[in-house]
Amino acid sequence: MTVSSFSRSDAPRQSLTAGARLAASTVLGTYGVRPFRERVRENRSTLNETLPVHSKWWRDHAKAEGELLYVAIGDSAAQGIGASRPDRSYVGQIADQLRATTGRSIRVVNLSVSGATTSLAVRDQLPRFRDLRSLRPDVVTVSIGANDIAEWDPVRFERNIRSIFAELPLHAVVADLPCFYFPQNERKVAEANRMLRAAAREHGLVVAPLHEATRRQGLRGILTQFARDMFHPNDHGYAVWAEAFRPGLARVVTRAGERAGALTVGGRG
Repeated sequence: MTVSSFSRSDAPRQSLTAGARLAASTVLGTYGVRPFRERVRENRSTLNETLPVHSKWWRDHAKAEGELLYVAIGDSAAQGIGASRPDRSYVGQIADQLRATTGRSIRVVNLSVSGATTSLAVRDQLPRFRDLRSLRPDVVTVSIGANDIAEWDPVRFERNIRSIFAELPLHAVVADLPCFYFPQNERKVAEANRMLRAAAREHGLVVAPLHEATRRQGLRGILTQFARDMFHPNDHGYAVWAEAFRPGLARVVTRAGERAGALTVGGRG
């Protein structure tokens, strides 16, 4: 066996080992055990430093022209916090899928804001989305609500999610909340997802099964698909998120490609 083949075969085990160490140190640090507490703070601080970098990257790229317009509403996951680059967020990976599937160029307007709750999305992102509706976005995705779990208010969450969904076009794809793994949080997530799916049904929207997609990853996913803060996904974790959106976007992508072709022939105006 060569050194290179040994390294390739040994990589999954090394990844699991590193993930287990990170998970253990995060749990210990969260419960105040030194020196793990400081390590957790450093890991979170490192990711926080990427917030303005990712935000600027998306703002700059929103100016690029494209045959198809993709608009995203969301929080730090849409921004790609925890990924190696902003475009490795699930939004960036969906955009790559759109380019590959349709053969068209994509303009991505990522309205997401790190730390956004449903309340903040209603306040800050919906007005900007209304300004874009006249452009008839070809693809719209929404993943919001994970930050509501920390200070869970079911009445407020339901009111906000209905306000957001009422503004979306029928071809928008909305994700339910991802798996939080811990039972106490999962009970809140289950309640939130029941409300979210009910609101989506009433507005005729397709739901991307993000909770089931992340839950299925199990222990291996916990150990290999999270960033240093053990909250945000890494590149591999965001690929799971993007895949959860894929079935719901299939019809949208086909229609978007056809529309772009018609616009190319007939011209924009």
